Amino acid sequence: MAQNLPLLSHLHAMLFTVGINHKTAPVGIRERVVFPPDRVGEALLRLREAGVDEAAILSTCNRTEIYFHQAPALDDQRVVHWLGDYHHFDPRDLQPYLYHHQEADAVRHTLRVACGLDSLVLGEPQILGQMKLAYQSASDAGTLGRHLGRLFQHAFSVAKNVRTSTAIGASAVSVAFAAVSLAKQIFGDLRPLTALVIGAGETIELAARHLSSNQIGKVIVANRTLERARSLAVQFGGEAITLTDIPLRLAEADIVISSTAAPLPILGKGAVERALKARKHKPMFMVDIAVPRDIEPEVGRLDDVYLYTVDDLEEVIQENLESRREAAHQAEEIIETQVLDFMGWLRAQDAVGTIRAFREKAEHIQQEVLDKALHMAAQGKSPEEALQYLAHTLTNKLLHDPCTGINQAARDGRQELLDAAHSLFNLPEAPSRTPDDKA
Repeated sequence: MAQNLPLLSHLHAMLFTVGINHKTAPVGIRERVVFPPDRVGEALLRLREAGVDEAAILSTCNRTEIYFHQAPALDDQRVVHWLGDYHHFDPRDLQPYLYHHQEADAVRHTLRVACGLDSLVLGEPQILGQMKLAYQSASDAGTLGRHLGRLFQHAFSVAKNVRTSTAIGASAVSVAFAAVSLAKQIFGDLRPLTALVIGAGETIELAARHLSSNQIGKVIVANRTLERARSLAVQFGGEAITLTDIPLRLAEADIVISSTAAPLPILGKGAVERALKARKHKPMFMVDIAVPRDIEPEVGRLDDVYLYTVDDLEEVIQENLESRREAAHQAEEIIETQVLDFMGWLRAQDAVGTIRAFREKAEHIQQEVLDKALHMAAQGKSPEEALQYLAHTLTNKLLHDPCTGINQAARDGRQELLDAAHSLFNLPEAPSRTPDDKA
């Protein structure tokens, strides 16, 4: 029987992760395996039909990952083939870009992703929200079983622990985030303020998103084309204007963040002076992220203007990145401890069936002996006699199989089973054996 154990150990259910991300695949490959949010549920159901027990899909602009639990655990190639088929990709063309993790490595990877340690921007918090959406989608589709459900909940808990016990997310490490963080340092509460964002590219959109999350009072989006400005403004309940409208509206702005591709400055010293006069010299915070500059450098010499360029922000970002790298080392230590904790829980699941069967057997014996003791009492036996029978017979029946097994293990010379029994039953140290002792 023992010689079969190695084979069985390879057939137990296992956790896997298969995916691609910004480090392993260019955007041209990543965009071909994206799962739109409205199709994730249908994809999960099809994935389960491919032979996995539990599944969840995380799909963002920077990564597509499939988390799954499979029994018996043979390999993860069926999921790779499914991924290729689903996206009309030859699986062989995907292989160079894929990473594969299983068991402890899959758990570690999941925790690192949740904590932002595997992100393009180290420690960024958005990925945790995206993982929670992946968890909810799998839950709604009915593909989130006991193992993956526990893994995701564990990941969320670890991410919260890392956020509160390290400085991984305390510092701004993107230009947009740094700009808004500086605005908060200068003004404190952003709720009564108005922000003018100039441009409609990715950086401006991110800046508007950070302003909105910090409850900015009003956002005005200025762009060369009014249509593009409107498409961005509507996301944040803002107002859209064209670049030619800026001189008329500049005085309203407490915060100005600009990032366009214009070859010449959009805001000159004269326009800002007029705005300051209309504002009665109420301070303005201005960030020029553009290269070449959108705001004339002379604006920075005006009283009541705080002007920062992209170079100023880069210095802040580099300092903060170093701080995050130090925090990341602490986070990795926390994750290693939590991987061991989860793997302990996972291994314990292998004993669930054995424990259940053992309890059912004990309860069956208990009921059988109790029925006999009650029958004895009903037949006129004294309570003491019925209780004596109950205690004696129940003890003997419960101990019969373990004692027989221990005895046979001793006869077969299986010391490892004797040691296991000693530990399992929490026995005191056995007395030294004498020559008269018999097995």
